[in-house]
Amino acid sequence: MMVAQHRVPDGLPTLSRGKHRNPRKGACFMEMASVLANEPWSDKPRCTDPLLAQLARLVNDHSTDAHRGDLAVLIPSVIGVHGTGLAWDVQFVAAVAGNAVPDVPEYLQRALAGGLVRCEELSGRLGLDTTGIRASLDQVPGAEAWARQWLDGTPLTEKQFRRRSAPQVVRCAVRGIATGAVPDPDARLAELLRVGVDAARLLSPPVATAPPTSGRRPAAPPARHG
Repeated sequence: MMVAQHRVPDGLPTLSRGKHRNPRKGACFMEMASVLANEPWSDKPRCTDPLLAQLARLVNDHSTDAHRGDLAVLIPSVIGVHGTGLAWDVQFVAAVAGNAVPDVPEYLQRALAGGLVRCEELSGRLGLDTTGIRASLDQVPGAEAWARQWLDGTPLTEKQFRRRSAPQVVRCAVRGIATGAVPDPDARLAELLRVGVDAARLLSPPVATAPPTSGRRPAAPPARHG
């Protein structure tokens, strides 16, 4: 499927932390994406899956002012990327958590290990390959043991995972990288976002989107289904 090519136009505001009422006040990563997608100004545009958009907002806000602008090259790559259901969510969360888990503080490593255990359980139910999840958990055996003891075999529903667990794991991954003992947190956060973008696009190739026009708004993307 052909995907429209977007680039960051000259004259847009510099990336800054937080939500902004309008471009004159600044812009975050996803607000810039809303402009490129020809949508109303928003940090939660319909052009991007909510989980991927959450990851982008968090990385934007946890990056330093000196290096946040380096993220701008990734903005076009989130446009038109939408999840396709529970399997998409599980695999996306597993990719983000698996990338972050070796480099976060111990208390957040335990939280990410718990998220990966849940992803492994759900992947088994869905018939998905769990090799990558297993490899990620093998890097943190102590955190996995703690997580399994804490979870104590309690079952998790699809609704619980999608509404609570998945967003929480994404938050812990970003926060852990930002506060962990890594040599270059900004570069590591950018890497985490790239991993998320690559996983999202691989799992669900972006749909074609129309280039911005002066008159009409593009049709809304299809609703996300569980």
